[in-house]
Amino acid sequence: MSEQRRQYSRIHFSSGARLLVADRELACAVLDLSLRGALLAFDGDPPDVALDERCLLEITLGDTCTVIRMEGHVAHAEGHHLGLTCCEIDLDSITHLRRLLALNLGDAEMLNREFSVLVAGATT
Repeated sequence: MSEQRRQYSRIHFSSGARLLVADRELACAVLDLSLRGALLAFDGDPPDVALDERCLLEITLGDTCTVIRMEGHVAHAEGHHLGLTCCEIDLDSITHLRRLLALNLGDAEMLNREFSVLVAGATT
C-alpha cells in the first residue's frame, strides 16, 4: 500500500507476538504498527490464513505484564508477511499503543489528530 493512502502513521517495531486465528496460535514478529493495524512476519512456512479472516494479535511489551490485544482481520498476505487491520481494541490496549506510538513518532500533535480521526470513524 502506498504511503499516500495511509491515514495513520506507522512505526517500525520489532517485537515477538502471537496471532490467534481459528483454533491456531501462530508465533510471529511485529515489523510495524499503527493505530489501525500491524505488519507481521512469520518464520518457516507462510501462515495458512484467508483474506478477511478474523484474528487476535497479542503483543507483549518488554515488561511482560503489559499486553496489547488487537482484534482484526487479515488485510493482505504475501509470502511470510501478513497485514492485519484492527477492528476492535480494548481501552488498556489502545492506551498502551497510543503511548508507544507517541514515544516513537515524536509528534504528539499528529498522533492526536490521527486518534481523533480513528474515534470519529468508530462513532459513525
